[in-house]
Amino acid sequence: MPPVITPESIRLAVDIGGTFTDVVLETPDRSWSAKVLTTKAAPEDGVLDGMQRALALAGLAPGQVGLIVHGTTLATNAIIERKGALTALVTTRGFRDSIEMAQENRFEQYDIFIEKPEPLVPRTLRFTVPERVDAKGGVRLALDETAVEVLADTLARKGVESIAVGFLHSYANPAHERRAGEILANKLPGVRISLSCDVCPEVREYERFSTTCANAYVQPLMGRYLENLRRRIGQAGFSCPILLMTSGGGLTTLETAVRFPIRLVESGPAGGVILSTWIAGRLGIDRILSFDMGGTTAKICIIDDGTPMASRSFEVDRRYRFMKGSGLPVRIPVIEMVEIGAGGGSLASVDAMKRITVGPESAGSDPGPACYRLGGTRPAVTDANVVLGRIDPDRFAGGTITLDAALSRTAIESHVGMPLDLDATLSAFGISEVVEENMANAARVHAVERGAELEGRTLIAFGGGAPLHAARLAEKLGIADVLIPASAGVGSAVGFLRAPIAFEVVRSRFVRLGSFDAGSINAMFAEMENDAVNVVKLGAPNAAITISRSADMRYAGQGHEILVQLPDGPFAAGSVGELRSRFEAGYRALFNRVVPGVDVEVTGWILRAEAPAPGRAIDHSPAGTQTDAPRSLSVGSRTLFDPTQRDFQDVPVFRRSELAPGSAVQGPAIIAEDETTTIVTAGFVARIEPSGAIRLTAKAAALQEAAQ
Repeated sequence: MPPVITPESIRLAVDIGGTFTDVVLETPDRSWSAKVLTTKAAPEDGVLDGMQRALALAGLAPGQVGLIVHGTTLATNAIIERKGALTALVTTRGFRDSIEMAQENRFEQYDIFIEKPEPLVPRTLRFTVPERVDAKGGVRLALDETAVEVLADTLARKGVESIAVGFLHSYANPAHERRAGEILANKLPGVRISLSCDVCPEVREYERFSTTCANAYVQPLMGRYLENLRRRIGQAGFSCPILLMTSGGGLTTLETAVRFPIRLVESGPAGGVILSTWIAGRLGIDRILSFDMGGTTAKICIIDDGTPMASRSFEVDRRYRFMKGSGLPVRIPVIEMVEIGAGGGSLASVDAMKRITVGPESAGSDPGPACYRLGGTRPAVTDANVVLGRIDPDRFAGGTITLDAALSRTAIESHVGMPLDLDATLSAFGISEVVEENMANAARVHAVERGAELEGRTLIAFGGGAPLHAARLAEKLGIADVLIPASAGVGSAVGFLRAPIAFEVVRSRFVRLGSFDAGSINAMFAEMENDAVNVVKLGAPNAAITISRSADMRYAGQGHEILVQLPDGPFAAGSVGELRSRFEAGYRALFNRVVPGVDVEVTGWILRAEAPAPGRAIDHSPAGTQTDAPRSLSVGSRTLFDPTQRDFQDVPVFRRSELAPGSAVQGPAIIAEDETTTIVTAGFVARIEPSGAIRLTAKAAALQEAAQ
């Protein structure tokens, strides 16, 4: 009996990337997808186009959809490409340069030419006013309201679109920040204002100011987009709620997203990690390396025992060999991953030292890579893949976009080949090798920073670009098992439909376990729970909500903390022993020792409220069971550049939709589908899993050779 389709069971997921907008429509018995170019000037145009295409494929009307789940890399890409709003910072007198001085350390000790990340707010737009609050919340100097009013006139003359307000110790007493915000809002109607006591009410002014500046920097862009989207969706006939994917892997309401767009910075990639986690759970895989490559960026995440690494801090746009400290820090709940400017639209060039460089600048969707025939003249990674034979110019994005291989060749020859005296083929190969090595190096650095091993992991690759590069990346990392899930080209959008509704609240309060006051902490957590639950109920009014708590803890006198999970229920006087035990277990796991006789202190308290994912996690695996050896019939051949031979060779092309479970494909080969293409290198054999996933298994000799 076919499943009953009700409005609650019809769900749409939308993922806006820097180049493509992906849409997935899911009903109880199947799913449909659409991939369209992102319309940067008005992203909602691309969203509506993709949604209408998916609905047309399914034969459904907008009014039948019960829920829209949305995530995007618009905020991330705006920061990476420095295309956000003209933003000003208002801070305490004497702290104008805090966001540029940062932590006054060097992320690379011995390179005298390192370039630190430029603040999002230039010095000419950083202003101070007289005021001072101490670390306990006491007012040492009252806010000079007249100075704020005068400053508002200056900001108006400079034409700022957004303002970040960050005063010293506002996490302990936000009164000055709130009053300054009121004055600025009254004097500057239409200008977005972000207060650090709302965006990031935590200790350490550099990270707090940096996060608030980032929120202000992307708020006009994201605010306009989300408000326009809500209006346009209503006009198109949709009447269902819209939930937004957050960087921490949960869903939140559109209203919350407009206030705190910085929490959307990694929302698109978070959906992909959720998909990888869901797949790993279904297949019983314990150790995962999640690899998401789209049009603008590539994202890599380590997942162990079904749980991705989570963090309270993140660096956007690491510029220097992906080293910690070379990006812009933001303090938000985030799934821990590394992201670099390496996507299909990432532009290639030759630097002053005659080296091929790729990214972080991206061609995006307009003008796009040269082969898009939209006016782009500079070569992108997609152009290199066209020249190397990896992409069929006539069937790109399901045939909705016809690529011009001649334009790709011309762009590569002009910008890479001529400066290096190389032909188009070797230049394209050089671009591919650089972007793949960049991704491999990012994965290695990420693993080292997390104390994890890459060997023995399964690489789960998704996004429009990842299957093109997954096998080669695995060879560079010595990984023998690669999984390309069904609907890989729109993987993050599929992941959105598996995400819970969640919100996280943080409070900074210094407490030593030696003087632990259970009553005051219980009262604080009750207030935090009320705040978090109220947000979650906006998106899940009748769902069961679970609460989890954690804390940033350290030995007294230390400068940095570790995250410790806290027990459920209210604290009592006897809870001190349990708290210390949990801290020492975490500390020992990281440093293989504890420090006896030293008190433990808590600097931050975190509470997360979570409701289950709306609807039901539906398995759309293809029907049928795996057979022993079904025939794998190619639909033709294509000339593909072989990196091991440094030359082209004819390889068979298979349509993924025509490969039955159990089918085997020996590399080198190409497995094509509408949303992406999987390149099976000579070192791998591909098999179709019962779930519909493509599993690439390294041939032992090839893997050993690659490791050497």
